Amino acid sequence: MDKPVHELTFEEALAELERIVRALEGGGLPLEEALALYERGQALAERCQRLLQEARLRVRILERDESGALRLSPFEEG
Repeated sequence: MDKPVHELTFEEALAELERIVRALEGGGLPLEEALALYERGQALAERCQRLLQEARLRVRILERDESGALRLSPFEEG
């Protein structure tokens, strides 16, 4: 929990989020510590979501148009 959330990579944020979830699920934490972990977990979840959204925007699919020419089109989920 040393690095600011905005500096974490997706993998770092996800790993820390998983650790926090396990700690909270384990129970036995003092209320203030549990609240601090919960708040950090929320920030980590938002960071992961933001990084995934940015990745989706960068993903492009190469496909052929009607004339056979290659073109890039936006990634569409689904």
